[in-house]
Amino acid sequence: MRITIIYDNETKKPGLIADWGFSCLIEAQDSPKIIFDTGASGSILLHNLKELKINPSDIGIVVISHPHGDHTGGLHDIMEANPDAELYLPQSFRGEVSTKLVTKVKEPFEIRHNIFTTGEIGGIEQSLVINTDKGLLVIVGCSHPGVGNILDTAARFGKVYGIIGGFHGFHKLDRLEPLSLICPCHCTQYKSAIKHLFPDRCWDCGAGAIFEL
Repeated sequence: MRITIIYDNETKKPGLIADWGFSCLIEAQDSPKIIFDTGASGSILLHNLKELKINPSDIGIVVISHPHGDHTGGLHDIMEANPDAELYLPQSFRGEVSTKLVTKVKEPFEIRHNIFTTGEIGGIEQSLVINTDKGLLVIVGCSHPGVGNILDTAARFGKVYGIIGGFHGFHKLDRLEPLSLICPCHCTQYKSAIKHLFPDRCWDCGAGAIFEL
């Protein structure tokens, strides 16, 4: 499985644009390509996809974690590029989207084999849970419901191996202790502290970063 960071506050590859927001591409076995969140700007998202040689029309599934502009800004651009893509929105999402293949998510369920949504937690945000050979990998947007709550929800599917995404307002860093992979992105306030506490397990985020699992 491969995770490519498309949109983040930082970049790891020349030619990519850094901007406040988050998006990543998930390439997993037995699943179409999945884009999780779409950053704040459609033009920046499309630029970074082009630089990374990712064709938007090849994306078969679009997942939006929560309805904040720094995660939904490129949604219409992606759907225009591939109107047949499946779209999974949290129940709290408001707004028109030009696709018939839209699912409003409230409860946890399996989107594809070994790929789950946590359901909408706290009435605002869903995360993805991917079953890998090493355990469960959790992909988060901003973690507004709390990293601990998200990890507890994901643990219903099995043992959590790692987490990638934004940890907004998160400071109970001991909750990360059981994890083998920690990748704080986007809105995480305590990246330096996390890296100091878990130097061998903390991976650097940034647009252009690629993680093979």
